[in-house]
Amino acid sequence: MDLWNSRPYQLLVFDWDGTLIDSIGAIVACTQATLARLGLPPAADGSIQAAIGLGIRETVESFCPGCDEERFASIVEVYRDLWFGHFSATSVLFEGVTRLLEELKEEGRLLAVATAKSRRGLAADFERTGLGGFFYASRTVDEAPSKPNPEMLLGILDELGVGRDRALMIGDSVHDLQMARNACVDGLGVTSGTTAREVLMANGPLECLERVTALPAWLESQFSA
Repeated sequence: MDLWNSRPYQLLVFDWDGTLIDSIGAIVACTQATLARLGLPPAADGSIQAAIGLGIRETVESFCPGCDEERFASIVEVYRDLWFGHFSATSVLFEGVTRLLEELKEEGRLLAVATAKSRRGLAADFERTGLGGFFYASRTVDEAPSKPNPEMLLGILDELGVGRDRALMIGDSVHDLQMARNACVDGLGVTSGTTAREVLMANGPLECLERVTALPAWLESQFSA
C-alpha cells in the first residue's frame, strides 16, 4: 500500500505564535511597552491581538494608522529591542508540543512553519525551544508577503514538492485560515490563541481544535473515516 494513500496529509504546516507557542500575551505586553516608551497612547489589547499573524507594517497600521515612515521605523526598532531583550523569553511552548512533533515526525510526516515572525525571531525561538530540527521548511514575513497572501504557504509546498491536496495548514487566526483558503489548501483551526471558535469556523477550516496537541486524534479520525 502506498504510504501516503493510507494517510490524509503528508505535510503539516503550523503557524507559530498562538499555535505551538503561548506568546500572545507577551506580544501584547511588548507592543504596549513599545507605545509607552515612545510616548504614544496605549492601543486596545483586542486590536493588537487581531493583528497577530500579519506582517509588521500591517500590524503597526492596526493600532497606529497612517503613521509615517519615521514613526514606523521607531516603533519597529523599539519593539524589537524590547522583544529580544526581555519579552521573547516569557513565551513558552504549549504543553505537549514537543511530544506532538516527535510523534508526527516518527510517523514520517513532513513538518513546516509559516509565520508572521521575522526570520531572526523564528531562529531565536527555534534555538531557545530546541524545535528547529523538527521542521523541513519554514517561511517568515522576511521571505514572503504577509498572510493571508498564499505565497508563504505555496513556497513551502514548492520547496518540499508536495501537492496542495496533501497539505494541511494549522493555525489559531483567521489570517492562517484565509491563507490556506487562498492557497487552495485544507485548513485546521485551533482556539489556543485569542480567536473564538465561531470566528475561526466562519473562515472555512475543516474543524477547530481546542489545542494543537489534539491533532493526532483528529488525523486518526480522518483516516478512520
